[in-house]
Amino acid sequence: MSQVTLADIKNLRERTGVGINHVKEALEHSNGDLDKAVLYLREKGIAKAAKRSGNATNNGIIGHYIHGKTMGVLVELQSETDFAANSAKFQELAKELAMHIAAKNPEYIGIDSVPASVLEIEKSVFEKEIAGKPEAIANKILEGKFQNFYADQVLLEQTYVRDESKKIKDLLNEYIASLGESIKIARFTKFQVGVEPIMGQ
Repeated sequence: MSQVTLADIKNLRERTGVGINHVKEALEHSNGDLDKAVLYLREKGIAKAAKRSGNATNNGIIGHYIHGKTMGVLVELQSETDFAANSAKFQELAKELAMHIAAKNPEYIGIDSVPASVLEIEKSVFEKEIAGKPEAIANKILEGKFQNFYADQVLLEQTYVRDESKKIKDLLNEYIASLGESIKIARFTKFQVGVEPIMGQ
């Protein structure tokens, strides 16, 4: 397998606008061939989704899911146009997200929405757990603990409840590629009888 260089990673990110993890995956999959890596990202719908991610999302709908009479979820899903927002596919996504939130209880939408104060608290707890270990090992353990925290608490990083082979961010990218528009999860709220509401942004 060809060595993936930092220059290749930078080049592919500039060409596609895709996040570093997807870039690394594409380069490894294509043995460092940039053109094949671009094709790989396009086939997965990731490159298209990344290019549209900066577009304004001023339209949308409120998706919902009610479980029995004791629990419900509202999720605001935004799109570029009302045409997309009114489509059956967009409404399907809103419902899927609401059902997923009901099942998996995320607290935040994306990693960047986790407050710094929360991360500091988690870091202090993790550091106590790894105290005394060699620095290189401790750093890897710390990184792994944060990844587990995100996978548990952050909606986009969670494993999709209907398909464990993908994360919610992958599901979102699939719909972005299919609809040809930027889609944004703006906020969500989970209500449950006798429990403080979860409000994710």
